[in-house]
Amino acid sequence: MTALNGKNLLRLAASLLAASTATAALAATPQMGGTLKIVGTADIDHFDPTSAALVTSNNFLRAISRQLISYEASMDDDARLQPKGDLATEVPQPTNDGLTYTFTLRDGVAWNAPDGARPIVSADFERGMKRMCNPFLGSAALTYYVDLIEGMRSFCDGFAQVEPTAAAMKEYIQNNDISGIETPDDKTIVINLTEKAGDFVYMLSLPTSAPAPVEVLDYMPDGPDYRENFIASGPYTPETYIPDSTIKLTRNPAWNSDSDPLRSGYVDNINITFGIQPDAAIQQLQAGDADMTYDILIPPAILQMLTATGDDKLVTMSVGRTSFLWFNTLTDNNDGALRDLKIRQAVQYAIDKAAIVQQMGGPMVAAPQNGIFGPGVLGFHEFDLYPTDNASGDPEKAKELLAEAGYPDGITLKMPFRNQNAEPAIAQTIQASLKKAGINLELTPVAPSDYYSKFMTNQENTKAGLWDIAPVGWSPDWVGGAARSVFQPQFTYNGTHQTYNYVDYNNPEANKIAKEAINATTPEQAAKLWGQVDEMVMKDSPVVPYTTENVILYHGPAVENFEPYALGAQGDWTNVWLSR
Repeated sequence: MTALNGKNLLRLAASLLAASTATAALAATPQMGGTLKIVGTADIDHFDPTSAALVTSNNFLRAISRQLISYEASMDDDARLQPKGDLATEVPQPTNDGLTYTFTLRDGVAWNAPDGARPIVSADFERGMKRMCNPFLGSAALTYYVDLIEGMRSFCDGFAQVEPTAAAMKEYIQNNDISGIETPDDKTIVINLTEKAGDFVYMLSLPTSAPAPVEVLDYMPDGPDYRENFIASGPYTPETYIPDSTIKLTRNPAWNSDSDPLRSGYVDNINITFGIQPDAAIQQLQAGDADMTYDILIPPAILQMLTATGDDKLVTMSVGRTSFLWFNTLTDNNDGALRDLKIRQAVQYAIDKAAIVQQMGGPMVAAPQNGIFGPGVLGFHEFDLYPTDNASGDPEKAKELLAEAGYPDGITLKMPFRNQNAEPAIAQTIQASLKKAGINLELTPVAPSDYYSKFMTNQENTKAGLWDIAPVGWSPDWVGGAARSVFQPQFTYNGTHQTYNYVDYNNPEANKIAKEAINATTPEQAAKLWGQVDEMVMKDSPVVPYTTENVILYHGPAVENFEPYALGAQGDWTNVWLSR
């Protein structure tokens, strides 16, 4: 063994410094290759962009599909909120007094078609829009477009009469058009609106408005054949899929980085593993056995530890995410008691929002919420129609309202919850706070993958009274001026049931003010009008908002260039590289 004299110590220090410098340089230089390992709890909701609805699905679809408009991943709050051209060469300015948008497709954009790479053309976009109102498996986002794009309502009304088979739906799509969408050539898309909509370009960033290749018309939307024969337009394509277990994405040979200003596609493969619980997932990230999470929130105890140690792999972002308790006003449980405003107001006063914030991890993670719009959404403002001291509830006020409604001895309500992350503990916290006011909750755990798709969005279950109140989360569907994406799908009803307006709630006066907000010419005017809408809805008390959440992200030590993608509320899979 060589003695570490002064000269040797200097050599060792120089060697260590050189190694450290080389490692830092490697981390700072984009690296191609490797497999990005992602862990999650629940399976993806849909492969088909037309039907995808969950925020977590946006990360998956970011990797395999493209839209006319999207966003760059960035650590800068403002930069990641700005719409950018994706398939389109740029974000166009409207013409025709704000009613017409014209898009030009980029050169080099292509489908990974069965017979080899094939250019994406303007007709593919119109086909994708048509598929949104198919009678078999429609789109939760259809409400944004159906009355805004000229002729789409009549097209969708006709489609609703079609037999829900692949052959019948294909024939209808091929033989009918949406009059407001023009495709004068393969590179040009002209969209005509029925009214001004300052947020229209943001809507086009949603996966649901993605173009569709002609081959998909031979399959049932998002059916097994559709998934087996998926045709990608993003940098990756599904190679294998085992439901509730794994998805493997590999490079899409038809994708060209020169045609994509928003995705770099550094890694070769992306492996997603489902069925991993939060504690185990974070342990895998810390050990370097996994790189990123899919649908997992950091458990409060682990978050405290990571914060205390100053772990620099923690990233916080605000996405306007809020949590509500929905009231089931369609059920006849308790003789239809929840149709009485006073009983709904009693729950507003009874809930201890401060305790829920603490259960979620404290002020870094969450804050009490009193309206339908969260921070960062144009229209958010501080108000509280049901105030309590320190947002900790007022059981006595709640008891008074129950007595006035004819329930002096209290009431029993059914509440399901997702058996995932901190939600069981939150459900118990809600149960404990409402019990103080004489409101007894019967809790029912539901598998995460079933909660929305098979439980909450099933109106038969709602009318049958399987639930009385139910906790749900909502993130704005796009970023920027996103109030419409909170209000319209949840709090409007035009005669056609919408997926996430569970009880067909509607307030015509709020709808009128919302329309004025959509047509507003300045952000200040829009914010004032959306603020009025928020207070009008809360006077009706269809929901109890209880928290607004920051998203706390964490990643493994090998992940470099971790920058959040706003629509997915997660680091962008398509732009990270690996230092291992």
